[in-house]
Parts: sequence; structure tokens; C-alpha cells
Amino acid sequence: MRGETDREPGLGVGAVARRLGLAAATLRTWDRRYGIGPSGRSPGGHRRYTPADVARLEAMQRLILAGAPPGEAAHAALREPPPAPRSPRGHGAGGNRVPVGEAPGGADTAEARGLARAAMALDVPAMTAALRAAIARDGVVRAWDGLMVPVLVGIGRKHAAGGDCVEVEHLLTTVVLGRLAEVQPPERPLNVRPVLLACAPEEQHSLPLYALAAALAQAGVASSLLGARLPADALAAAIRRTGPGAVFVWSQTAETGDPEWLAGLPGTRPAVRLVVGGPGWRRDRLPDAARLATSLSQAVTEILDGPAAP
Repeated sequence: MRGETDREPGLGVGAVARRLGLAAATLRTWDRRYGIGPSGRSPGGHRRYTPADVARLEAMQRLILAGAPPGEAAHAALREPPPAPRSPRGHGAGGNRVPVGEAPGGADTAEARGLARAAMALDVPAMTAALRAAIARDGVVRAWDGLMVPVLVGIGRKHAAGGDCVEVEHLLTTVVLGRLAEVQPPERPLNVRPVLLACAPEEQHSLPLYALAAALAQAGVASSLLGARLPADALAAAIRRTGPGAVFVWSQTAETGDPEWLAGLPGTRPAVRLVVGGPGWRRDRLPDAARLATSLSQAVTEILDGPAAP
């Protein structure tokens, strides 16, 4: 009977809870209160979480980590279409898979190997401790470049090579998001005008925005994270409403990297500083006003040059 249960399609509440690092009771509460629960059924009639259900829970968890109330996070996650299936080579559009390019030198350190082992064991406390220690010791930028990115990329390669480790990648991404969200700006940040962080329209790889928000917070700059798949008109409306000092837009994939729409963003007085990042952009077509940041540290520097003016 155990073998038959293991072969049932979908995941039970316990397996999903372990994947997300949550209590099973929390998932049952979210199902009861917000309707974000399992939609599948096993042959025996047991409720099962489908991949789309798990993706919605991950989206809800990311929004909560970014500060959204659970009810609003659930509503937003349920409105989003499920992510597209991943391609065999690991370049599917959904989620935060392989969020950035290679870190310089590959960063094959004992610390990176330890985090990778903890991730493969789905050991949330060990991952949490390793990431907190690295951020406290080295700061967000060095911890991102030297630890988080190499391990995420390495696990992404394992998935691309064998099609497994999806649960490892998802759980590590969730733990990384949680630790980045712990880094908050001071009560009186350096910037008077807001800093807006957003993904290009239809771009779903939002993890680098959380890293940038944390790095800015550590530098004393508060930012507003507008998240994945932000329509161009929504970003334009946010610019008009807030008069930001800087706007950062991320594109991970070539499908979202056509920059033509950037020229249509509204201007402000003083002028908004437009910074873009990510490997998806068509660099030869970027507008003259856009500054291209090719690393997390460069993105922080470009933004720090702009938002402090009243």
C-alpha cells in the first residue's frame, strides 16, 4: 500500500509543507480561508496538489515575504495564470529558475558546498543559518554573488541535466527570498524620492529584484518592489503617482527583452534615473536614457547616484 500511495499523482499536504518550509496546518488554513488549496485527486479520491497548485502557493509565499497580507497574497496568486511548463533544457518561463548568470569564478567554496548539501537534504534550518551568516558577515552583494547565485545555478544545472531537483530549487529559492526579506532599510532612509523595482512585462523571474531591494536596504535606501510581469502601463502609472528618483527594470529572457516600450515611460522633474538589468535585454536597442547594470553591485551604484534628490 505504501508503494501505491507513492505513485499517486500530485503531492499531499505534508510533502508540499516540507517543500515550502511551512507547517501543514498553515496550508490547511490557507485552503480553508482563501481557497488556495489542492485541486487534484488521486485514484483513491484523496486531494492532491498539482504543479500549478504548488506554483500558486509559492507565489503567495513570495508575496507574503515581500510584506503583503495573506489574503491579498492569496488573491493575487489565484489571479495569476499557472507558469508555463519548463523546457527540458531548464529555460522555461515560469518561476525564478536560474535567476542570474554565473557568478565570477564559480565560487566553489566550502560554504557554497555546505549550502548545496543542505538544499539537497531539504534542510530549511541549515539553509537559513548559512544564508543569515553570509549576509551578516559579507553583506548582501557578496553573499548573493559568492553564495546564493553559485548554488542556485548549480542546482539548476542538475535539473537541466536530469530533470530532477525541482523541489530542491523551489525550496532553496523560498529560503533565499525569506532571508533577503529580512534585510530592511533604516527608519529614516537616505532617499527622499522612491525607488521602484519591477520586472519587464511578462517577465516572471523576480528573484533578482529581491536581492536588489535587500542590497539597497543595506545601503540605507528604501525601495518599492512591484514584482513580476508588470505591464508597461502599470509601471507608467506608478511613476506618475510617486515621482521616483530611480526605476530599475529586470529582463531575464530574450522573450521579455525588447526595450522599445521603455522610451514611452513618463518623465519626471527632476528626471527619473532609469536602470535596467538582466541578460534578456536587447542591448543594441536600449534607449539612451537607460543605464545598463551588469551586476548587483553596479545596479546599487547606479541607483544610489539618483534617488536622493528631493
